[in-house]
Amino acid sequence: RFAETSPAAEDVLGRLCSQWEAAAAEAAAFSRVVTLRIGIVLGADGGALGKMLPVFQAGFGGPIGTGRQWMSWIQRSDLCLLIASALEDPAFGGVYNAVAPNPVSMKEFAAALGKALGRPSFLPVPAPVLQLMLGDGAQVVLEGQYVLAERLQHQGFNFRYPDLAGALAAATTPAPR
Repeated sequence: RFAETSPAAEDVLGRLCSQWEAAAAEAAAFSRVVTLRIGIVLGADGGALGKMLPVFQAGFGGPIGTGRQWMSWIQRSDLCLLIASALEDPAFGGVYNAVAPNPVSMKEFAAALGKALGRPSFLPVPAPVLQLMLGDGAQVVLEGQYVLAERLQHQGFNFRYPDLAGALAAATTPAPR
């Protein structure tokens, strides 16, 4: 479990994030700094969900790896609202985990996405296949992270999509033309 006060991981991504945050913190001497640690963003036209949708829509989706790893996510409109709030509200400052309040297992995520699309979601994606597709990025997905948005919740941020079912429904419903 990771909260905003948790130490960074010792892997490449953890070290990179630490360096970025240290550079941003230097600006705190003369400006308000808000650092968002963004989870997996759910939007149908890009990112992880955008890559998963065609597979699930074809009926070949399922949990990645063991399915037991945690996935911390945020619906794109909530992320946009959070960014706007952080820009406008001087009460925001420091580090925030930009994730919804309810992390899920990869197995739960696959089942919810299958249900949102009306498709089966039982075919697991083996780790070697994911590593072939994502290279070093596969490790982040295969290990997962249980990230909590403690500071956002204490600050009273109001998520439009705190639960996965609603977030996926919003992300997978075509926009009106």
